[in-house]
This record gives sequence, C-alpha cells and structure tokens, in this order.
Amino acid sequence: MAYKGLRQFVDHLREQDDLLTINEYVDPMLEIAEMADRFVKSNGKALLFRNTGTSFPLLINMFASDKRMSMAIGRESLEDAGMEIEKLFRKISTPAERMIDKLRILPCLSKIASYMPTRIRGKGACQKIIITKPDLDDLPVLKCWPHDGGRFITLPIVHTRHPETGDVNAGMYRMQIMNKKTTGMHWHMHKTGANHFEAWKKRGERMPVSVVLGGDPVYTYSATAPLPEGIDEYILAGFLRKKRVKMVKCITNDLYVPEDSDIVIEGYVDPSEQSLKEGPFGDHTGFYSLADWYPAFHVTCITHRQDAVYPTTIVGVPPMEDAWIGKATEKLFLAPIKLTMQREITDIHMPDAGVAHNLVLVKIKKNYPGQGMKVINSLFGAGQMMFSKFIVVVSDNVNIRDYKEVTGRIFSNTDINTDMFISKGPLDVLDHSSDNFSFGGKMGIDATEKFKEESDNNNNISGLKTESLLFVFKPVKDKVRLKMPSTDLPVVFAGISKDTIKFNDLLELNYIISGLVLIVVDSTVDMEDSFILLWQVLSNTDPSRDLKVINGNVIIDSTSKAHPSDNFKRQWPNIVMSDDKTIRRIDSIMNIVNSGNIIKSPSSRLKKLDYGGGASAGMD
Repeated sequence: MAYKGLRQFVDHLREQDDLLTINEYVDPMLEIAEMADRFVKSNGKALLFRNTGTSFPLLINMFASDKRMSMAIGRESLEDAGMEIEKLFRKISTPAERMIDKLRILPCLSKIASYMPTRIRGKGACQKIIITKPDLDDLPVLKCWPHDGGRFITLPIVHTRHPETGDVNAGMYRMQIMNKKTTGMHWHMHKTGANHFEAWKKRGERMPVSVVLGGDPVYTYSATAPLPEGIDEYILAGFLRKKRVKMVKCITNDLYVPEDSDIVIEGYVDPSEQSLKEGPFGDHTGFYSLADWYPAFHVTCITHRQDAVYPTTIVGVPPMEDAWIGKATEKLFLAPIKLTMQREITDIHMPDAGVAHNLVLVKIKKNYPGQGMKVINSLFGAGQMMFSKFIVVVSDNVNIRDYKEVTGRIFSNTDINTDMFISKGPLDVLDHSSDNFSFGGKMGIDATEKFKEESDNNNNISGLKTESLLFVFKPVKDKVRLKMPSTDLPVVFAGISKDTIKFNDLLELNYIISGLVLIVVDSTVDMEDSFILLWQVLSNTDPSRDLKVINGNVIIDSTSKAHPSDNFKRQWPNIVMSDDKTIRRIDSIMNIVNSGNIIKSPSSRLKKLDYGGGASAGMD
C-alpha cells in the first residue's frame, strides 16, 4: 500500500490499534526520548504526541515492530517483499542464451521501469504552506539525551546531487540545530552525501541540499537501505510500495523531492565556509559520538503539508527502532547479496547487541574446503559489510538466530590455529574501541563443519572443572568476579576493577588448562544480563589489540579503556542514558497517559556503567 503522507499512516496505525495518542504536554527536550525508549524496549505501540509546544504533532516509534515495519514498506510481511526481490533478481541474473529466454526477462524490466520516480509540474502537497522566512524552532526537534550537544533532527532524508554525473542521493544523516536557520550536516567520510560534497567543493560552488521529513514511511526506510552509489533510492521505494514516487521541484533550489512529503527544509551547504563543531550525540552504538567538525547547512525555505506530522526517532543502547529497520534490510537485501556476490550464502543476521556492524552471523551452503574463509574475506570487502568487526560463518544446518546453538558450533567446529584470523581494515566512524579513528581490528571465525582437508581438529567440548578454575584464579580470587554462563562450554567471564587489578595481571596466571575462553569485562557490568554483557563485549573490543592466546587459551580484554592506566589515545565515550530528573518526570506522565502502567526506565539498569563526567568518560 502507498501512503499519502504520514497522516494516512497514522490513521492506519490507529485502525490497527497500534498507536498511543498522547495529549499531555511532553517536552521535546529529553522527555519524549525517555518515554519513547520505554515503549520501544517493551514492544509498545507507536506514539503520537499532539502537544509538542509547536503546531506540529510528533510521531515516534513507528518502525519498532515487525508488523509496523511491514506496514511502513507497504507489505503484508517482510518475508513477502524479500521473496519478491529474490524472484526478480533470479530472473535478471540468470543467463539467457536463447532469444525466447531473453524475451521472458522483458516483463520484469518493464515492471521495474514502472516504479521509476517521475517528475511532475506545479506544486505538491508538501508545498501547501511555504515559509520564506524559516525558523527551525517551529519544529518539535528533540534533544534526546543529557549530554547531547543540542537538538537533533534524527529522521531527515537528505537530498543531494553530484554536480558532474547528475546522480542523486537520498541519505539519512543527523542534523544538529545550531540556530533558527542553520544545522550541522553529519556526513560520514564513507557516505554518498560526503562524496557529493567533495565534488561541489572542487568546483568551488554552493551545494544545493533539500531535506524531507515524513511522507510515505517507505521513503525513510529507502534512505537507510544499503543501495550501491548512483542508484536512486526512490526506485526501491516505488518497488516496495508498488507505485512510482512523484517528485516535485523545490522552491529555492533545483532539487526534486516527493510531492507527498510532510515537511521539506530547503537550503545549501557552502564548501568555502569553515566547518562547525557538531555533537556530542547519543548514538545507535549506545555510546555518545563525540563532537567533531562538519559542514553547515543553511536553510532558505521550509514548506509543509496542511496536515503535516513531524517524524522522529531516538537511538542509544540497543535495541531501538533502527533494530527493526536492520531486520528489514536483512530480509530484503539477502537475495542481492547471495545472487550477485556470494551464492553460497543462505542467510545473514546482525544481532541487536552488535549494533549492525560489530557482529555479523552468516550461514552458507558449504561444498568445498576453505569456503567459509572465502566468504569471510569477501564480505570484509563488500560495500557496507566492510565496516563489520566480527564475522562468524556457520554451515547451512545451523539456526543463526539461536545464539546458544551458534556458540556451540563455534566451539565444536573451530580450531584457533586454523579457523580464526585477525586483520585490520576500515571500521564505522562511530566505533570507539580502536586506537585509530575509523580503522582497526577485525576478526573472522570459520565455524562451518570441516572437510578432512581443512583441519585435523577433533576437539570435543567438555565442561570446565571447577577445581581447575579455582587453581588458576586463586592468586586473584579476591580481585576478580567469575561467571560461567554454561557448564557445557569452556567460557568464563571475569569482572574486574582496574583500581584493583589490571588485565595484564590476568595474563600472568598459571593456566594449567587449555581450550578456555576468558572474557574480561568491567566489574560494573551485570554478568547476569546476557544482552548488556554481549553488547559491552562487542563494543569495547578491538580484536587486533585485545585478544591474546596463551597456552591454547583465548583471553579477551573487553573492558572499557577509560581508566587512566589504559593510556588510550582517544577519548573514550560515555554510555547513553537518561538522567534521574527526566526519569521521575516521565514516571509521573506515564501514570496519566498509559492507564497507570509505568514502564520502568531502561536507563535504570545502566546507571552503574556511567563513567562519570559528560559525553566522554570522566570529562565534562
């Protein structure tokens, strides 16, 4: 189904009893984010805030369920859309030798052509109201977390055009409000928007930019999709909604935007200007991304629908709304990956605790020795997969969404001498664990069932003997808190405080056993909370620096590197959480708006992880 703006989507959510309308005033400064965090982590409804202190109602949490995500892309289910894409790719990618076979492809190509965006004359619904003296304070823009540098537009679809090729891009880059007519433009170096900016900079010309908010929710999803550079995101949107997107020319620049958008912010970026300091921002990693220098976006005009709704989201400690967007991408883009790059891949999964790029689980149909390693190496160099930090490949008979089963296969099928490797390469710019910005360690684990040519590994997993562990850790027994999550797997977690003991002290112990995997975390981490534990391990570890092998034992330093003794080169970011005052305020509001049901703040379980200070550890 194609939606004519967010208002129609809101009506559909209401019909499905999947929307909570809040008439009570909730402050966009911190309070809406705290309430949304409670609903997204408790599988709650989408939230429509009517009283925002502006003339615009605000919609949040609209993607945070499989049902709502399917509704947003106009399909009954994500599986249906994934199957349709796979069927289409199979027809296009299958070699056609006979003329009759080539002719059979034509209807598919014709179908794709019918989804191409089209330009229309005149003004669109998004230009019903034209504000030539724009003021960004008229929008209910959120400040999400206490140490954020300000208020951020978090669901902007940023439209740019390459000045030479004419290629257009609709990407999603956060925008910090600097004043009534200026925002930061957070273009990462690897993104298409940044490439366009560099091209305009070489020409010495102003870069036109237009930002869309709302419209059909499929537009927002398409702006996040990992499409190859040069592919128009509105082709994907048209395919998913089964209706081409109508584009209308902006008022103050020559870019085109969907005519049924809710709000359009028009303007430009001047490459000759000095960059401005943007951030910090509580990011999707669960940590603050710290302040840095980015281009300034100048607003020339704001237009909007008569019935416009302001869409927004929050990111922070997972899972958030972006987790469901990631699930949709897994299903929709599996076919293009396996049919155009790695045909042996049968499934890909990125666990929520891995915040998309820290952990990728891959299932393959294995037919020859070394195939698992071949897939790992290929994925580390493929598109946005290049940002992955840990990639684990298993055989086709494994359920990669059953983490206990995956862990068991890792231990039963992996020889640390032959089936694991560590390298270095590009990382997401938000990765804080590496010594160097956007560059650091990566690890591949081939946990597939082995052919005889690959390994002589005949390891049988046996439980760890308690007396052996007690002997190993006896010298530090009063300084280390130990946790064995399973008696069937040789994994032990150790919680330490660096004021008492250092990671290197553990390397000096007498390991009379072998085959142990010891994972060291901060003593403040709740080792009974498996999700938070895994999130911390994946977030804080650089495989090239933090993994040691001693006498056949793997010892991993997954502690934060915020302690002075770590001598970490970069600032270590703090963890994202609400302050106590905001939590108490939302407790009182929820008692009114949610029938007395006060959902506990997710931030309450994070308080012990606060490093103190502001957005970076120990600093204001």
